[in-house]
Order: sequence, then C-alpha cells, then structure tokens
Amino acid sequence: QVQLVESGGGLVQAGGSLRLSCAASGAIFTIKTMGWYRQAPGEQRELVATMTVSGTTNYADSVKGRFTISGDNAKKSVYLQMNSLKPEDTAVYYCLGRNYFGMDYWGEGTLVTVSS
Repeated sequence: QVQLVESGGGLVQAGGSLRLSCAASGAIFTIKTMGWYRQAPGEQRELVATMTVSGTTNYADSVKGRFTISGDNAKKSVYLQMNSLKPEDTAVYYCLGRNYFGMDYWGEGTLVTVSS
C-alpha cells in the first residue's frame, strides 16, 4: 500500500503562483510514476502532469509552459509549481502514485482556487 499526502493549495489571484507538494509513504519502492490530476466542480478528473522514476514528464496541453512538475526520487515526493494561474485552473488537485503493476493510489486532494 502507498499513502499520499498533498499540501500547498489555497486561494490566489489570477496571474499568481502556487506550489503543491505530495509526499508518499508505505511501499514507495513500488512506485513508477507520480503526478497530479485535478477535478473541477461538475467535471471529470483530468491529467495535469506526471513524472516517471526515469524523469520522463507528461503535461496536459492546458498547463504547458505554466506548470512544472519535479520530484525527489529517493523520497518519492513530487511537486507542482504553478505559475500564471487562471480562474479555469480552479479545482481540487490530487496526487497520483502509480506502481509498476499499474495500480493507482490517490491522495485526498488539495483545493486550489484562482480568483479573477
């Protein structure tokens, strides 16, 4: 089992920045990929960004050039630096941990609210 705990959400004005953090515990040696998804009210959960243990990253088109994912492979921590935030970035952001067998683990989520 893997446990994930997010932090760093909050309220920010449009154009501002926030940094999300996620720390994994438990069977962290099984994790191949970590990342972030988000879910806005009334919407489906969607990909924001992911990073594999080899450093391969993947971003949603909507955040490319504004968000940066990074991580500490040894600690199995992942971060999301969010710049130039827009009101449409408002959502609950969930940390993802995916193991080598394709099983997904999720954090409880952290709310990001961007005011116009």
